[in-house]
Amino acid sequence: MTQDTLSEAEYDAITDAAAHWCMRLHAADCTDDERRAFEHWHEAHPLHAFEYEAMLEIWDVAEHLPRPEPALATPIRQAPRSWRQYTVAASVCALALPLAAFTGWNLGWLPDSYQHFTATDNVRQVTLSDGSQLELNLNTDLTFSNYKDERRVTLKKGEAFFTVSHDTSHPFVVRAGEGKIRVTGTRFNVWMYEDQVRVNLIEGSVLVTSNSALPGDGLRLGPAMQARYKHGDYMPQISQTHPGDTSLTWRSGKLVLDNLALNDALPLINRYLDKPLMLADSSTGSIRIGGIYNVKELHNLANSLPKVLPVYLTRNKEGNPVINPMPQQPPKN
Repeated sequence: MTQDTLSEAEYDAITDAAAHWCMRLHAADCTDDERRAFEHWHEAHPLHAFEYEAMLEIWDVAEHLPRPEPALATPIRQAPRSWRQYTVAASVCALALPLAAFTGWNLGWLPDSYQHFTATDNVRQVTLSDGSQLELNLNTDLTFSNYKDERRVTLKKGEAFFTVSHDTSHPFVVRAGEGKIRVTGTRFNVWMYEDQVRVNLIEGSVLVTSNSALPGDGLRLGPAMQARYKHGDYMPQISQTHPGDTSLTWRSGKLVLDNLALNDALPLINRYLDKPLMLADSSTGSIRIGGIYNVKELHNLANSLPKVLPVYLTRNKEGNPVINPMPQQPPKN
């Protein structure tokens, strides 16, 4: 195999190897020797890394495909493999064979288009293959898959503002955390940090569920309404947004903290930080903070906190800055 030109057989061999390593590294019984062998293979040729990343994209799509029905006949005993591993292998074949891909599309198993977008240091505007417009906040990662029965975005982390192309027969679904947001055409914002999700509706209507495994389409939001949920919530919390709501100021590069308790402010701040701020104890979370901040400069916020709040900073063993309340002065006699 040469560095400059690969034969079709050599290219196919790399694709097969990438599929093999993708399945092995996600297997529970993957050994340390196998992981070392993968690292050696991964570094051996630039195309190995490229094909492996492409295979991870397929693995991502396969996560939401229907699980296969159990076979009626007793199968020959083999080493156990997850449904998702079989799906990845099937997806590789389907993407390589137009007829299989067409069949997978008609069955609603495979998308006819797949897009992956990230935004790191700047707000990014993107257009999906269905014509929908998205604005991605800093440190955002999402994918879009166009299936026969629905358009599907998976928000892996971060925040995005959606202007969805209207199509009542082809719903648009955003998966964020354990829940999902279902629309046909509207404008809304989805923010996610760790297991917390917040949905703000600007125009149209959406259905929000806090757990996509639960039956039903969830609760309906109208304009100027907000939904919040986190891990374990049976239903999202619904509220009205006030006229001075500042949750969308990120689109102009600002984070506005309107006299928020640190408990509420830190998730908004931490999603921009490599090392999230921590609280020394629960009482520290009641200290309030306000101000307007440039989202690109929030890494400087930690060092400035002792100048504006009655706190001091320490570091935990992971290197995270920890906010501690200043000890109160004893009363003078």
